[in-house]
Amino acid sequence: MAAVTPLFVAGAAAAALIAALISQYGFDLQPCVLCIWQRWPYVAAILLGVAAAALRRNRAAAAALTALAILAVLVSGGIGAFHVGVEQGWWEGTSGCGSLSSTDDLAALRAQIMSAPIVRCDEIAFSLLGISMAGWNVLFALGVALVAVRAMLKQNEVRPGA
Repeated sequence: MAAVTPLFVAGAAAAALIAALISQYGFDLQPCVLCIWQRWPYVAAILLGVAAAALRRNRAAAAALTALAILAVLVSGGIGAFHVGVEQGWWEGTSGCGSLSSTDDLAALRAQIMSAPIVRCDEIAFSLLGISMAGWNVLFALGVALVAVRAMLKQNEVRPGA
């Protein structure tokens, strides 16, 4: 397997992380819990893609690691899709998304409010062309996966006379 596909996946994952970090530290768009969760699969995709490129002489290992890297990118997109649903009010977010459960104890309620995340998952901090950052992550992940799978299939196709 050529090293191009796993390095493409690793590079795309790195680009997604860099974009998220620039938006956070360069533009002060603080991430919510689901935003952070979307980043971890990209870290895995980078590591898996680099490992696949390093093991390119072992076609089976390289193909398996590349497939796992693509899967990691899709996991980030899946978390992004869940996040879009939370932003749109289609379903509730996780317990870490800032939702408060009901309690009869005032002290417990105060402690719960004080420990709630600063950034809520159901509020869109930034959108471009009407699509939130989570929505763009879904589209990006699907695009990366589509290109990478197509490249893997093309690399493995049987050519006449070969």
